[in-house]
Amino acid sequence: MKINFHTHSCHCDGKGALREYVEYAVAHGFSQLGFSGHAPVPFENNFAIKQDDYACYCEEVRGLKAEFKDRIDIRLGLEIDYIPKVLDDFSDLITRGGLEYFLGGVHLVNNPDEDPNELWFIDGSKQETYDEGLQRVFHGDVRKGVTRFFHQNNEMIERTHPTIVAHFDKIVMHNKNRYFTYDERWFKELVYDTVEHIHESGCIAEINTRGLYKGRHTDFYPAKETIKYMNSLGIPVLVGTDAHEPANLDMFEDAYEFLREIGYKEIITQMP
Repeated sequence: MKINFHTHSCHCDGKGALREYVEYAVAHGFSQLGFSGHAPVPFENNFAIKQDDYACYCEEVRGLKAEFKDRIDIRLGLEIDYIPKVLDDFSDLITRGGLEYFLGGVHLVNNPDEDPNELWFIDGSKQETYDEGLQRVFHGDVRKGVTRFFHQNNEMIERTHPTIVAHFDKIVMHNKNRYFTYDERWFKELVYDTVEHIHESGCIAEINTRGLYKGRHTDFYPAKETIKYMNSLGIPVLVGTDAHEPANLDMFEDAYEFLREIGYKEIITQMP
């Protein structure tokens, strides 16, 4: 049976209604489906659930959960962005929504030495946005910007203890080996430090396949080498496709095969 807990619908930056995701999942043999729309953020944007739509999103998921309870186990969640001094306390979103789980992620990086509202957007479809943000927020100092990305992940893990830590090395997506490589010592030290934070927290780490099936990256998030280190520490992992339309739900891109090949100790195939 299949599961997926990382999904985005038309309530945020995805395509397709929640019901379409449920119907696809049922038709393709899923046992569990989690909805994790991008949480509302306190500024204008085109990717997150609107503040006024949050209650509607939660109610719609709960309605589908009740309607399909005999066919699939549906869970209500969010993917919440950790942004220091902007969105760094998730308790209101969790309580108000009655969430059953949440993914913690970093997509927007701020410079602690300057205006916390100036943000480097490291995700999205445009490499130019990544480059512009690096120049604007970190004055082109990629090592400082990348270090801050990982430190935000570490702070998020320590302060919010997410159910699932999402794509914690996604900073590499638009880099494409232009500013740094994964093998540089300083970069690997940052990655492994975050892995150790995940281990100490007891959180689940996501193996995210979206970069592969979208053709934006050549590896999983995190990379295979990092996954092997995670296995040595016994960190539980959950494969997620970061689906932005129903047909993305089962684009697992051989992640399970890779995990089996390396003898991964704890693969989540059913959430309690």
